[in-house]
Amino acid sequence: MNDPEQIEMFPTVLRLRRTDPEGAVRRFYLVTVQRDLFGGAALVAEFGQIGSPESTTRFFPDEGLAVDALSEVAKRKVKQGYV
Repeated sequence: MNDPEQIEMFPTVLRLRRTDPEGAVRRFYLVTVQRDLFGGAALVAEFGQIGSPESTTRFFPDEGLAVDALSEVAKRKVKQGYV
């Protein structure tokens, strides 16, 4: 279902940016939950300065735990000034 008015109950994609008013800080954070072939899930994070990304991957036994981890990442990044 792709209704723009519908809020996703368990989001699997998180896109955040952080910039300062002068433009000296231009960072991004993209986190996705991806199912694997063995019934588990991976939390894949791409981050860094815009134009020079880095990435990490964390594995979980199921998709629910990966979504919980994504939620924790979202809380932490919003506190750091990402929107």
